[in-house]
Amino acid sequence: MKAIIMGCGRVGSTLAQQLSLERYDVSVIDRDAESRELLPASYPGDFRVGNGFHRSVLESCGITTADAFVAVTSGDNTNIVGARIAKEHYRVPHVIARIYDPRRADIYHDLGIPTVASVRWTADRIHQMLQHRQLHPDSSFGNGETLLVTEILPPWLGGRPIHELEVDGQLRVVAITRGGHSFLPRRDATAEPGDRVSLAVAATALGRLRSFLDKELGT
Repeated sequence: MKAIIMGCGRVGSTLAQQLSLERYDVSVIDRDAESRELLPASYPGDFRVGNGFHRSVLESCGITTADAFVAVTSGDNTNIVGARIAKEHYRVPHVIARIYDPRRADIYHDLGIPTVASVRWTADRIHQMLQHRQLHPDSSFGNGETLLVTEILPPWLGGRPIHELEVDGQLRVVAITRGGHSFLPRRDATAEPGDRVSLAVAATALGRLRSFLDKELGT
């Protein structure tokens, strides 16, 4: 798994170390050469000095084969540009960006780029999103402990009670979209093929939700 991290501050350096320990092929980009000192001496990955939205720098890091791109610089504009280039030009499968100004959230949302705001930011949160890249949270609450996830139900759940998706304190169905219309499900509601279900999920239960949705699909 190859990941490129743009920004080597406290979050970027911590994330780079975490992913490297899990044997990710990590490349870190930062304009300040001295930020390399935030990475431990044992860090085995690549470090490049430059702007993370310059294509020559990105290509030197191997972005054409990257699985993930994380923009965590101290500037929203830089993060937006870098994330857009990674997603739209290089088609990196998983792009995540840091955001300081919540008024810019709609920009990222329209681009289909998951974000984490500075008020609830942790390297662990980004790490978690990478680990569960099949699920794309629409929103997070508090300090990221609770997420809103929307997924299309697999066919095997058709005809089953919606409450079978729920686990006390971990998973709760908040809405179903069916045929273009959304509604709040009753306790006795049943699922239909193609239902788009929005769930409130404890961040620690993302793995459980993913396993539950995939368990009879052989994935």
